[in-house]
Amino acid sequence: MQTSPVNSRRSRLLRHESTMAYWLISPAMTLFLIFTIVPTIFAFFLSFSNYDILTPIKWIGLQNYERLLTDTLFARGVRNVAFYALLYVPIIIGSSVMIALALNRKRPGMVIFRTLFYLPSVTSSIAAATVWTWMLQKDYGLVNQGLAIVGIHGPSWLASSDYAMYAIVIVTVWQGLGGNIIVYLAGLQGIPAYLYEAAGLDGASPLQQFWYITVPGLRTTTFFVLFMSLIGAFQLFDQAYAMTQGGPGYATTTAVYQIYSNGFNQLRMGYAAAQAFVLAVAILVVSLINNRLNKDADLGT
Repeated sequence: MQTSPVNSRRSRLLRHESTMAYWLISPAMTLFLIFTIVPTIFAFFLSFSNYDILTPIKWIGLQNYERLLTDTLFARGVRNVAFYALLYVPIIIGSSVMIALALNRKRPGMVIFRTLFYLPSVTSSIAAATVWTWMLQKDYGLVNQGLAIVGIHGPSWLASSDYAMYAIVIVTVWQGLGGNIIVYLAGLQGIPAYLYEAAGLDGASPLQQFWYITVPGLRTTTFFVLFMSLIGAFQLFDQAYAMTQGGPGYATTTAVYQIYSNGFNQLRMGYAAAQAFVLAVAILVVSLINNRLNKDADLGT
């Protein structure tokens, strides 16, 4: 059976497009291989070794991972991250939903307000943390000065182990709101308007419309924001490094801060690599749970 000229030309065109596609993505894939895959493989090898940059690599097997089981400081960092996540995740989700609902209304100037809420998300985290460090100073910071106006004596936000983590939560919520608001705005605009119109005709109150239409309609969006926020909590570092250096008294040390400290301050590269892979496994587990719950949510709709 002979191939028609039209099918032959189509086949050559498809082969040409496939070849061009491979050529176009090859630079990005090459950079990804060199700067991501190869370092990851090397770090995995280092996690089974004792390496301090100054001396040759020494293979020690699972000793780094065994050491993690009794490392109280790393455990403290994990507990701090868990406490931070318990505060940060509900606040960021609740605030994002409420603000997105307000910004989703068709009112003059909404584009300006959306831009203003999104601006912190494109701000450098280190620069933002530095500015907030000044604002949270006990005696001359803007936050405590504002509280003093209403008769509240502000605490030593960054010098007290009781308040330092709350200060970091405030900063990260302020900086993370914008991106999540955009995600929720997209989710809200994906809910058909006729559902609200039908509910209004049936006499449903705004609260009932929110609970029975908006909440189910945002289920997939909320799953996405929830698990992305959890992953971000696991990776908390910039604010803890710039604002408190993990203190006071290890009150704000985190898993990533411990990895940085072991790897770059104490030059225990092998042990830092082992800590990093334990954290990577935790993030992978959260990602798999997210995928499973999203699939179950899609099947339930």
